[in-house]
Amino acid sequence: MPTFQTFKDLSVTFKSHPVTDDLIVVKDKAAIIQSISNLLLTNKGERPFQPQLGSGIQTALFEPLDFGSAAILKNEVRECLNKYEPRIVINDILINIDEQNNGYEVELYFTIIGRNDKQQAIEIFLERTR
Repeated sequence: MPTFQTFKDLSVTFKSHPVTDDLIVVKDKAAIIQSISNLLLTNKGERPFQPQLGSGIQTALFEPLDFGSAAILKNEVRECLNKYEPRIVINDILINIDEQNNGYEVELYFTIIGRNDKQQAIEIFLERTR
């Protein structure tokens, strides 16, 4: 009988379940995708008592929109997820420059450790905020 790991996290919306009145729980792929998004969009030093948690992508977003900055972003994404998301193995990271919208389209391909699922993909758009 095949065994696989299951993952659960609290939803970041903190809404209550309509029947049980408990907090809503996200499971498996949704929990990992939520965690990846939170890690990448958190700046280092932003979390109390965990100053190293997060990524440095915000600083790279204010650099010129070029392949050098895209390479820095790719490295930051890989380092952050390798350090803080042990539930996945990164297969590929593609970063495309979107000059029309002044940002980067990030495509992350990964597999979940401990499961026989197929490769998963996430698309995130990174842009500067004023």
